[in-house]
Amino acid sequence: MYNIPYYKEDDQVIINQFVAKHPFAMISGTGVNPKPVATQVPLLLEDNNGRKVLRGHVMKNTDHHKGFVANEDVLVVFTGKDCYVSGTWYSQPHTASTWNYMSVYVNGIIRFVDDTGLRDIMRKTTLHFEGSNPQSPTVYDNLDPGFIKRASAMIAGFEIEITKMEAVFKLSQDRDQESYRNIIEKLKSQEDDGPSIAAEMEMREKALYRKK
Repeated sequence: MYNIPYYKEDDQVIINQFVAKHPFAMISGTGVNPKPVATQVPLLLEDNNGRKVLRGHVMKNTDHHKGFVANEDVLVVFTGKDCYVSGTWYSQPHTASTWNYMSVYVNGIIRFVDDTGLRDIMRKTTLHFEGSNPQSPTVYDNLDPGFIKRASAMIAGFEIEITKMEAVFKLSQDRDQESYRNIIEKLKSQEDDGPSIAAEMEMREKALYRKK
């Protein structure tokens, strides 16, 4: 993680909102070999009796499933928009270019749940991503029981108990205000992720330069 203080986001509400907005995360750990293993899955952040947890599911008997069973320490990375920032946009352009991005890093302990726990995870996950519409035909409770039985035999539900959560929102906070404003305007004129990063920077501009 790019652990520089002025790039860190400490507001837990903002971090939680970011995780909810970008739920498709990368989980990495150590395999049984031991070689690195990783997978990407949608995760829900929940409060479980005062403990913050991430809940989701993976396919059984994959390298990552076997690795997570053998080694419970995992790292989860939630990523948002990102974009290239040219050094030519700075007030002093004779310097290196960089990349702006937003990510949340979660360390935790992964534990696999029983069949009851898996049903709860699948019920909440399908309902959440179907916009809390209980009438959707793809919500867990509306699926064919035979399909549920076959699918459930192939997946494993899990819960990750969060031990550490940190956010890096690298948004040119180290630049003078002239450069900062110019970066925003350049990004606004782009396609893809540029305008989104520009909007994030604009939200922080007033507070950032009031401190300096």
